[in-house]
Formats: sequence, structure tokens, C-alpha cells
Amino acid sequence: MSVTVLFLGPLRDMAGAPDAQYPAPLDWEGLLASVPPAVAEQLHEPRVHVACAGKVLGDKAALIAQDGDEVALLPPVSGG
Repeated sequence: MSVTVLFLGPLRDMAGAPDAQYPAPLDWEGLLASVPPAVAEQLHEPRVHVACAGKVLGDKAALIAQDGDEVALLPPVSGG
């Protein structure tokens, strides 16, 4: 039973991989404890969003990912 966490944009470089598997269920505290420290630090930034099962969470701390869910870590979008 696991949750797939996708590291997008610069978070991928910080994680050293495009994704990782973590035990389910996975909540906010579990996510912060599981990802590399540099990624966990970025997740505290208000401009970094979290999506679970295809839906962006309004409150990251409300994360409850179940077995088979995909959690995407979305860095700020830049461009012009």
C-alpha cells in the first residue's frame, strides 16, 4: 500500500528523482517527514501547492492520501 509523490519543476532537482513511493495513508506531517529536507522546506512556502488525486488542495495541511493516490508537489509557475 503506497502513495506516489510527484516532484515537479525545481522540486524534482531537490528530490533527485521525478517521483517516490511512500507508505499509505500519507498525511501532511507524514509527507514532510518523508520527502528530502530541502523539499520539505519548500513545501512550507505559500506559493508551493499540493494536489492529491488530481485536485489542488486549498489547505495543504488537510492532505490525506490513500493507497494508490498520486500527490503532486507544484512549485510556483514562472514566466512572462
